[in-house]
Amino acid sequence: MAVTERPAARLAPRVHLQPLSNAATSAWAAATAATAAAATATTATATATATAATATTAATATTAATATTAAAALACGCSPSPGAAGTKLARLVTDHVCVLLLITGGGGALKSREGRGFGRISMSVNIVAFGNERDGFSDDNQQPSLIRSYLGRSALISQIDSSLSASHVGNPVFTEYQACVFGNVRLLVHDCPVWDIFDSDWYTSRSLIGGADIIVIKYSVNDKTSFQELKDSYVPMIKKALNHCSVPVIISAIGARKTGVPCTCPLCTSDRRSCVTTSEGVQLAKELGATYLELHTLNDFYIQKYFGGVLEYFMIQSLNQKSSETMKKRKKTQKCHRVQPPQLEQPEKMPILKGEASHYDADLHNLLCCCQCADVAFYPEDLSTVVEAHKVILCSVSHLFMLLFEVKSPADIRDPSIVRAAQSLFAVEAGAAFPPAPRGVPPCAPPVRVVVKDSVFCSCLPDILHFIYSGAFQWERLEEDLKKKLKDPEKTEHVLEKVKCILKTPGKLNTVKDCRSHQIKRLYNTSLRLFFNTPVLADVIFKIQGATVPAHRAVLVARCEVMAAMFNGNYLEANSILVPVYGVSKDTFLSFLEYLYTDSCCPASILQAMSLLICAEMYQVMRLQHICELYIITQLQSMPSRELASTSLSIVSLLKKAKFHNSDCLSSWLLHFIATNYLIFSQKPEFQDLSVEERNFVEMHRWPSNLYLKQLADYRNYVHSQKCHCTVM
Repeated sequence: MAVTERPAARLAPRVHLQPLSNAATSAWAAATAATAAAATATTATATATATAATATTAATATTAATATTAAAALACGCSPSPGAAGTKLARLVTDHVCVLLLITGGGGALKSREGRGFGRISMSVNIVAFGNERDGFSDDNQQPSLIRSYLGRSALISQIDSSLSASHVGNPVFTEYQACVFGNVRLLVHDCPVWDIFDSDWYTSRSLIGGADIIVIKYSVNDKTSFQELKDSYVPMIKKALNHCSVPVIISAIGARKTGVPCTCPLCTSDRRSCVTTSEGVQLAKELGATYLELHTLNDFYIQKYFGGVLEYFMIQSLNQKSSETMKKRKKTQKCHRVQPPQLEQPEKMPILKGEASHYDADLHNLLCCCQCADVAFYPEDLSTVVEAHKVILCSVSHLFMLLFEVKSPADIRDPSIVRAAQSLFAVEAGAAFPPAPRGVPPCAPPVRVVVKDSVFCSCLPDILHFIYSGAFQWERLEEDLKKKLKDPEKTEHVLEKVKCILKTPGKLNTVKDCRSHQIKRLYNTSLRLFFNTPVLADVIFKIQGATVPAHRAVLVARCEVMAAMFNGNYLEANSILVPVYGVSKDTFLSFLEYLYTDSCCPASILQAMSLLICAEMYQVMRLQHICELYIITQLQSMPSRELASTSLSIVSLLKKAKFHNSDCLSSWLLHFIATNYLIFSQKPEFQDLSVEERNFVEMHRWPSNLYLKQLADYRNYVHSQKCHCTVM
């Protein structure tokens, strides 16, 4: 279809939105009435209205309408932009406010936009129009449609081609227009005047809405029935098809409202001739979030400057969005083709060091069962049986035994009840009338012989000693054992009261709660510390580096298998009080003894931990060895790279010592540690002290690998050759 050439393209619309006041609404109504009157006039001229009274010359009808509308804009508080003669107003409805859509025109801006973006990118705009703008009872049914009128009259549209297209089910229900806009942007318009497409072919209607950049909904203001059907049936379908997509929607109310009397024929629809009010159209626009326009007639003003300005604004918005997305995809594609920096692989996982659970309570309990180094024997008054024990263990639990074995005096105890309980229960005696000394005790340390005065208590003494040696925290178990043995509640309660007196803390009441609290305190771990490195009850003295360290055979035998064999076998140390120690420093040996007494240790440095590890390996205390290994590993892991590079500590020397003293876990971990920090250790002189086997292992597991360093060097050369910025460094 031939199209008449139009003047040069206008300025792409610019939008200014401002709320309407009451005065502005009145001015808008006056402007709309004046515009409609001026638009219907074809030859007559008009003068400026009272608001535009400064107009001194006659103008054409369109010019007068423009001046009147500009005056309305001034009354609304809008500031006209330069070139006010080209200003157009469109009525825009948002959620809860009516605003003026101010669109200015010109030629230069569009040209620059075309040259900047749209001219180089092959883009398109898809517009879908629904509805019939014609009144079925109007005499002017031969007038062209809104879309066809805009395409034929717009100066931005060229190369129009139209065709009648069928729907998915084969019914010809819409007209397809293809044209060019803004010079070389492809414009595709589908005009669907019949709403039946939503009922007969939901697939086609959904496809049209899904591919639309702009949606136009048209209706006649004089066809209330069609509007009601649109509102009730088809608007929900459109909202469902949009599915919250941000597609701009323009609602165009077309025609001048007629105030004729409705037909009284019963065959006619009662409101067929009633008009659709502006408020009803505005409410529909709010439901869709659409822009609302009223076109009183399809002349040049309403089509080109009013409807066309809004449509072209949304077309430019759509093109801007598509251009931005295209540029993002292009940059992403260019980034994918760019040479990427090499990926640094993660270092190998370090060997996991498994700890060993404490067996402190079990060691002391086994000491009672084997009766090694027993230095006290309990007898009944008839001397029929004997129960062996160890003074240091008993005194670590009970102040009563401290008083009995003269570790503390009554003045130190300051509790008369403990003194009375000791005197009523036990009597310490010495002499040859008693049976021979228990086995395992050297002649230089005769046992202390204690007579138990209470026969019932004496019969339960083995169970009570098991309770004390197991940590004095299994009170409920002791109660059950005594009940089964005595089978007399009164006797059971009597013995339990005596046990409470033994475990009593000076100055506190005897309660079951106090006895059960020993389960939390674990008395050995704290009380045996009182006898560490003190001559009280000591029966052996270690001579080391010219100094003497007192100790207790019972604790040493219970906690260390090597010392148990040394003090109970056919060795010189078994019958000697003074025992020399070689190959270990005094501080290291004291730390070793502290672990035996308290089941804990805290080295001051990595070197001290290594010395303690060597001592633990010498006496075969494996748990202490694992504790030292864990300490060394923790300290090295927490050391920053800068400190690791500058430290005088030789990791290779630690590796050699760990291997020599059979610390396989630590030596394996140190090899992985050197390989993981290859760039640091390879620069140190000690690196040359590694054996061939160790160096091969380090080279095989080094981090970062040789391959990565080569790839990194190649990438740096590429970056410098391209004179671009490195994305890594």
